[in-house]
Amino acid sequence: MDPRFVTKTINLHTGNPEQKRAEILAYFQLTYHLDEHLFEVFSDTAGMYRTADPLRHPLIFYFGHTAAFYINKLIISKLLENRINPKFESMFAIGVDEMSWDDLNQSNYKWPTVEEVKDYRLKVYETVVSQIECMPIQLPIKWEDPIWIILMGIEHSRIHLETSSVLIRQLPLKYLRPIPGWETCSFADFAPVNRLLPVQGASVQLGKSFHDKLYGWDNEYGTHQATVENFEAAAFLCSNGEFLDFINDKGYHTEHYWTEEGWRWKSYTQSEHPLFWRKNGENYRLRLVFEEIAMPWNWPVEVNYLEAKAFCNWKKEKTGQPIRLMTEEEWYILHDNANVPDLTEWEKAPGNINLEHYQSPCPVDRFAFGEFYDLIGNVWQWTETTISGYEGFKIHPSYDDFSVPTFDMRHNMIKGGSWIATGNEAIRDSRYAFRRHFYQHAGFRYVSSEQDVIIKDSTCEMDPEVVQYCETHYGSAPLKVPNFQKALAEYCVSVSTGFLQRCALDMGCKTGRTSWELARTFNNVTGVDLSARTIRVATQLQEQGSFNYVFSEEGEVVDYRQVALEDFDLTSLVKKVKFLQSDFANLKNVFSGYDLIVVNDILDKIYQPRELLSQLHRRMNDHGILVIATAWDWDEKQTKPENWLGGYRSSAEPVRGAETVEELLKEHFFKTDQSTVLPSLFRVNRRKSILKEIEVTVWKKK
Repeated sequence: MDPRFVTKTINLHTGNPEQKRAEILAYFQLTYHLDEHLFEVFSDTAGMYRTADPLRHPLIFYFGHTAAFYINKLIISKLLENRINPKFESMFAIGVDEMSWDDLNQSNYKWPTVEEVKDYRLKVYETVVSQIECMPIQLPIKWEDPIWIILMGIEHSRIHLETSSVLIRQLPLKYLRPIPGWETCSFADFAPVNRLLPVQGASVQLGKSFHDKLYGWDNEYGTHQATVENFEAAAFLCSNGEFLDFINDKGYHTEHYWTEEGWRWKSYTQSEHPLFWRKNGENYRLRLVFEEIAMPWNWPVEVNYLEAKAFCNWKKEKTGQPIRLMTEEEWYILHDNANVPDLTEWEKAPGNINLEHYQSPCPVDRFAFGEFYDLIGNVWQWTETTISGYEGFKIHPSYDDFSVPTFDMRHNMIKGGSWIATGNEAIRDSRYAFRRHFYQHAGFRYVSSEQDVIIKDSTCEMDPEVVQYCETHYGSAPLKVPNFQKALAEYCVSVSTGFLQRCALDMGCKTGRTSWELARTFNNVTGVDLSARTIRVATQLQEQGSFNYVFSEEGEVVDYRQVALEDFDLTSLVKKVKFLQSDFANLKNVFSGYDLIVVNDILDKIYQPRELLSQLHRRMNDHGILVIATAWDWDEKQTKPENWLGGYRSSAEPVRGAETVEELLKEHFFKTDQSTVLPSLFRVNRRKSILKEIEVTVWKKK
């Protein structure tokens, strides 16, 4: 590799502003040219319009995407007023993963010529250089500083240097030629015999501070603590030769080695071996970025997560040992035990990484870190860990869809970097994840451990109705309207003061805010709702301490948000609440013994309100307090008119719900004079809310 292209990510703390400006300018220029250098691989530009992977755009998209990213982010951040080419900046904006908002229908695109994109890239280059030259810079550089957007664009380009090379690797060779200056490793031999080595368990704390000296993506910040038990880890990455044993033992034809997802993928693709292997009679060859070579059996095998997992299950059966992939925490223990220097601390890369040694993988026994090899570099290492945010996770306002869309339990983390991992990808704290069926330059190291792998459910809530309840319960308070759920709980506490405050039932808890607020006073609080969707969110908050959701800002523009117990000072109340799903009109007997029951804005939304009211006295302790909150907003889509408690006429006279409720409750309750009206603002999107006046009445059991 041309030594000009061997660079390191920027230290954001050192030097003075003008030195840092020059350093960032050089880093941008080299990154931009390195991106274009990769595309010199095309001998026939027709290959840039071929779809290498049906779940990705053709390479012409990525050639334009890394440039358009700078303009789009500068515009979003209000650092640039005028676009260069609005059409390109829309066409090249998104489409890098199989997300629901990605349009991968190629018939919807009329791609520009390569020359047109080159011309656009030149204009972007000049614009970004001008921005760097005039932007204010203060040290240390922080993620709210304008220059951070430039760094974001640089590190984004370096990600695509790698992902584009993976796609190029899947194109027919007839479109490609050797890249000038690229050195493919020439060392190939039989695979070394792998072995498991003992590793001492430890407590680990992951995540970096927002004051860290290196650029980071949002998911790297925050804190995560875990205790890892003793385990054994393979000395080498799994080699092509070792993986061949799995293939020869009919691994690709034995269903029970595969996860359900893995077998569906295998059956659909009809795979017989890893994607980059080529069968040549009885022999195999290996496809690299722009060439095909005789199979180097001592190089690391490159597979997706599903294949790596199937291998581990096969190995587990054959050896009787608890073989599996590493977790994120186990990778950090191996890395830190070996005192691996970080990117900015080495003079020469200690592994096959950062394009400093080879522009391909190399033998798995070439770069030693004590007894282990390739703790960083060569190929990425799949882990058992699905990606999620650490505690304290925040989204950068200029790139709100970098991490959160991957918090869906379908993206597994890769660690350690590959031979082409540069910039942020090559640092210790980098965190990247891909769909389990995707290919990167990724392989794996297996471990033997009896410790169960605990996967945090990091699903980001996107159900529109549930999201609106999330925002209504835990979001900001626009128009200076107090949070109704919190206000209702406080009112319940005030009217029950002087009575027993042990157990409370929140009927219609939705995503749980009233239940949590009641738990500040009551010893035990049960939240109950008919909707499993909303209960799931409340339960996740209790069990995991946080949940994420996507809230509509305007049309297709959304905001990714996180709710955490600690943000509301609720962490100490976890054991005082529980959430259950049930039909309000047919509650189980277990729902009994309450000192307080609050009917939380559901009376006009359930199909049998009379049934609900008729059983409440059986659920309460003597002298218990009943609070009914309702807007009397009858809707025949939710409650048949014949079941309405009011809102209709009988013998030409109006019947109101309050009168019916009093009639139904008078046998077991008497109404107090503590009624009130509370405003309730139901959030639909950023600029639209529904304001209701909720009548709150208080009843005491006789």
